[in-house]
Amino acid sequence: MRFTTYERLEHASLFVIKKDGRREEFKREKLLRGIQIACEKRPLPGGTPARLADDIEAELYQKGKAEVSSRTIGDVVMAHLKVQDHIAYIRFASVYRDFEDITMLKEEVDNLAGHAVNPPSDQLPLLPMDELPVQPVKITRRARR
Repeated sequence: MRFTTYERLEHASLFVIKKDGRREEFKREKLLRGIQIACEKRPLPGGTPARLADDIEAELYQKGKAEVSSRTIGDVVMAHLKVQDHIAYIRFASVYRDFEDITMLKEEVDNLAGHAVNPPSDQLPLLPMDELPVQPVKITRRARR
């Protein structure tokens, strides 16, 4: 049996300003849990949620402010998830943006799909391949020698 210890740098306190104006101390565990839920059952490398939480936490502290709005945190999480996995992004957005109906969700998916004609090679496309918009390909011929 082997025991390991992981140390983490403890930053000065960061407070989150909630939508209703309340302030509470930033909790990395709460951030990580939201990311884990969004990434659940997605084909992502092991440790992705923890790495994203680390990156987002570092980004928040680098702002150098004692307080940050919950909206700012949500926007940063969404920006990271959008690059990492489109389905995790939509899952998080559906909770964070509090979609009131299916139309709002569809608009977000359509917006994302419109920008994801060629998804990164490590992501599955949002639309089946036969439904993806076709981009014209310019074919140039080389002169024979």
